[in-house]
Order: sequence, then structure tokens, then C-alpha cells
Amino acid sequence: MNELFRTIVSGALLLCVTAASAATAATVQVRVAGVTAKGKVNVAVCDKERFLKQCAYSASAAAQAGETLVIVKGVPPGTWAVVAYQDENTNGVLDTNFLGIPKEPYGFSRDARSKFGPPGFEDAAIEVGDEATAATVRLR
Repeated sequence: MNELFRTIVSGALLLCVTAASAATAATVQVRVAGVTAKGKVNVAVCDKERFLKQCAYSASAAAQAGETLVIVKGVPPGTWAVVAYQDENTNGVLDTNFLGIPKEPYGFSRDARSKFGPPGFEDAAIEVGDEATAATVRLR
């Protein structure tokens, strides 16, 4: 289960496979809190169908101590969830220990959490309209 969680989160954050029409797309401004000043912060915006599988929209920014702003462009209006992690060693994946538990900080929009594995989509869901949308993710 934990190896699957690592694979899902890494894949979700690294893939950006869909382009949206500029006329109906918005920007999601993600403030990622709990960041240390090393590596980069990766963010993905996912719909319910692809949550933690292969998110359609992603972006990254150099890690800034405290809070890092990551801008994800081209997100169409709808219900989405934001996933973020700090790639401290910039190897492009969410590193985990031998049990599959993440060793690098990660988090979800609306501070969604679960005791075992990732939270459900509904727990992290945010609404994106035609205008820029702000979201906050606290890394743990």
C-alpha cells in the first residue's frame, strides 16, 4: 500500500498531460507552507477521476523557507484537489523509507489528511472558477 502511495503521489505530481483552452482556463495560485530552503516544491492539480493517478496540471518552483508560491496555469473551472511535495534532493520523486512512508514533506489542499494512506478527493477538493483561485497546502 505504501509503495503504491509513493508511486501515485510521485506520478501525480510529475505528469502534466492535458492542455486547456485559454478562454476557459484559470490560474491556481498555491501557497505551500512548511517549506525548508532546499530543493523545489512540486504541485499538481487533479480532478476526481485522476486524483493521485495522473493529474492534468502541474508546476514547480524553487523552495523558499517558510512558504513557496507555485502558480499552476490553464486549469479549467470545476472541482479540483491540489497535491504538493517538497523534492528536497531534486531527484524528481517523492522519496520514501523501506515501508513506503514518505521521507519528504507532502500535503493536500484544505489540509486534508488520513490516518492510513492519502485522503479522499472530497477532503481536498476546491472550486476553481474563471478567475484566479488561491489554495493553501501545508507540508507535513
